[in-house]
Amino acid sequence: MVNMSNIIRSAMVLALFAVCGTLLVAITYELTREQIAENERLSLLKSLTQLLPAESYNNSLLDDKFLIEADSLLGTTDSTYAYPAKVDGDSHTILLTPDSQEGYTGTINILVAINIDGTVVGVRVLSHRETPGLGDLIEERRSNWIHTFAGRSLESLTTKEWQVKKDGGVFDQFTGATITPRAIVKAVHRSLLYFQKNRDKLLELAND
Repeated sequence: MVNMSNIIRSAMVLALFAVCGTLLVAITYELTREQIAENERLSLLKSLTQLLPAESYNNSLLDDKFLIEADSLLGTTDSTYAYPAKVDGDSHTILLTPDSQEGYTGTINILVAINIDGTVVGVRVLSHRETPGLGDLIEERRSNWIHTFAGRSLESLTTKEWQVKKDGGVFDQFTGATITPRAIVKAVHRSLLYFQKNRDKLLELAND
């Protein structure tokens, strides 16, 4: 015969463990939230400053950020921030943070610095989950591939050339991993298209 008191006692113990576990997770999150946010801020600042020499601007890149709406050219579904580099209040470079949904194992978050003349200053990968030893060659610490975008523009390359070599373009792919570099090339190209389309609005927001 089933002992109802034992069942109730077991259920209460399980419920207590569930409550304690939830509280522990919540407390841990609250205790580490600020540190996580600060770590993310410092990581972003490091990427921003890698693309622009310190002497090329005299504003605070993070403090002068401004919000831009989600756009299919940027691969974003939510509003994101853009970061203007300025000299004495005048913006000369806009740093965008597009996403690529076409990575081999998921979303790739990118930072693209574009001069006001529409030329790429540089590109960095902020985060990804690509295959170690193959797709992670998009990271600067793993290879110099990401540097190949510097100095490129919509005028310097045709639409056909804005592809990896396997597809008829000018950008190298990785042996055994074409999907990842293809995703980056597309994201950078689309960022330039977005900048060309929204240049005046971006500069207005940057200089506001």
